[in-house]
Amino acid sequence: MDFAIPADLQAYLGELDAFIEAEIKPLEQQDDNIRFFDHRREHARTDWEAGGLPREEWEDLLKEATRRADKAGHWRFSAPKKYGGKDGSNLWMAVIREHFARKGLGLHNDLQNEHSIVGNFPFVAMFEQWGTDEQKEEFITGGFERKRRVAFGLTEPDHGSDATHMETRAVRETRDGVDGWLINGEKMWITGMHTATHCAMFARTGGKDGDASGITCFLVPNPTPGLEIEEWLWTFNMPTDHPRLSVTDVWVPDSAILGVEGRGLALAQSFVHQNRIRQAASSCGAALFCIDESVKYARVRKPFGQELSRNQAIQFPLVELATQAEMLRLLIFKTAWEMDNMPHEEIERTISDKVSMCNYYANRLCCEAADRAMQVHGGIGYSRHTPFEHIYRHHRRYRITEGSEEIQMRKVGAYLFGYLGPKKGQFG
Repeated sequence: MDFAIPADLQAYLGELDAFIEAEIKPLEQQDDNIRFFDHRREHARTDWEAGGLPREEWEDLLKEATRRADKAGHWRFSAPKKYGGKDGSNLWMAVIREHFARKGLGLHNDLQNEHSIVGNFPFVAMFEQWGTDEQKEEFITGGFERKRRVAFGLTEPDHGSDATHMETRAVRETRDGVDGWLINGEKMWITGMHTATHCAMFARTGGKDGDASGITCFLVPNPTPGLEIEEWLWTFNMPTDHPRLSVTDVWVPDSAILGVEGRGLALAQSFVHQNRIRQAASSCGAALFCIDESVKYARVRKPFGQELSRNQAIQFPLVELATQAEMLRLLIFKTAWEMDNMPHEEIERTISDKVSMCNYYANRLCCEAADRAMQVHGGIGYSRHTPFEHIYRHHRRYRITEGSEEIQMRKVGAYLFGYLGPKKGQFG
């Protein structure tokens, strides 16, 4: 049993660090781009007069960073080799994501909008598994060429964690001799619609409310007649690219179906494990950053003539956090390694609970670590001149999105008590 980071992975981290210093840090500093990361970050990123959307110059900067990373061979690391990637494994991605987040805020990795110089591409896995050859060419190749961008249209105003009761409906309708579907309904929190060329729109096409089957995924062009952005929802951490939208008599042909008719929820689950383990690694890294910075500050701050770090009231909370973070990172790396050593479809049946453990606990731990860092740093920790409030506000959303922590704890409970997973049937 070897717990060491593989030597080639450790070497790659060094290569990435060198690239950041040579290419990304200078870009971060030029033209006052640091305004997107210092105390001005929220205002600099947000176009308040355009509904709170990201400013164009902010998103242009992110594109330039990923363009440089792509040219250097890093951006597509996690993608299959046939699309210009390196078949990056779950373990390598987890280690990289933790490493980046532990560096703190910066252009190399800004998770507020899922930006990183080593990209995460959940839709690639989804299209690779479920898409037709034509869809793979259009949306995977087109995505890397920045011609296509897909938003994920699952959540609804009255139905969040429970997608089986979604009210969006699609019924068969033929137009001009072409078989297709007429879609009506509402969606909410559909991230990235301001730049998306398509929305992966989930709608009930059969079955009854509460059934997991009978829901289909349609690739709806954006814009298209009948698809309207009703409002941009302002959030705890701005800017926003999360709208509430309506679909009224939106028609798409049969060729717009992604995957199998009626099996849309299985498609939606097809990449959740990859996303959750990488998100967990990022939250763990951000928590470690908060701990590291608090330790440094406590050693140099000297109230009443001695180091702040000599007080057990400062030491013990950070000891607790450091202990939890160390145990968590080992579980994250172990789970990522296990994911790499089993067929994709086996993950849900055997270790989905471990993925959920990593994710919900990491997101909660990060919030606790950021809050503790504010307390250790005192007034300056509460200010925007330190990054802790930004880390807290961003990672707080992860306790709700990508499966709320309650939903993930329910998954762990189902495995623990034998309702799902390897213990199923064990208790009679």
